[in-house]
Amino acid sequence: MKRTAQAKWQGDLKTGSGEISMASGTLSHTPYSFHSRFEQGKGTNPEELLAAAHAGCFTMALSNQLAQAGFKAESLETTCTITLEQKDGGFAITESHLELKAKVPGATREAFDKATAGAKSGCPVSKLYNTNITLDAKLES
Repeated sequence: MKRTAQAKWQGDLKTGSGEISMASGTLSHTPYSFHSRFEQGKGTNPEELLAAAHAGCFTMALSNQLAQAGFKAESLETTCTITLEQKDGGFAITESHLELKAKVPGATREAFDKATAGAKSGCPVSKLYNTNITLDAKLES
């Protein structure tokens, strides 16, 4: 299975701008720029897209881990924060932090922790990242 996205750019880093489109049409000519990446400009940026990908992937993987353990989630809400920092004369993604709020009827803390750990290490996006991945998981009753 392959997924396709396209990025276009014109100009230099600070004054240029670009757009991102996905073959699915979910994003179509969505603007991105230095301002949307490093400041508060309108548009998206690669780190925001990576955060969305990691949150979505982890959450789907967790639903699978829970199902394999015999549980069905009432709700799973994951927020992902990507940290971009200056490092070694350039920029690097230094962390992907997942924050989960979950309602899983009947799940014990032990079963929940096992499922979240499996999802954190097993989701394909986690496997892609070469960075520190952290997780705060709250099981609500």
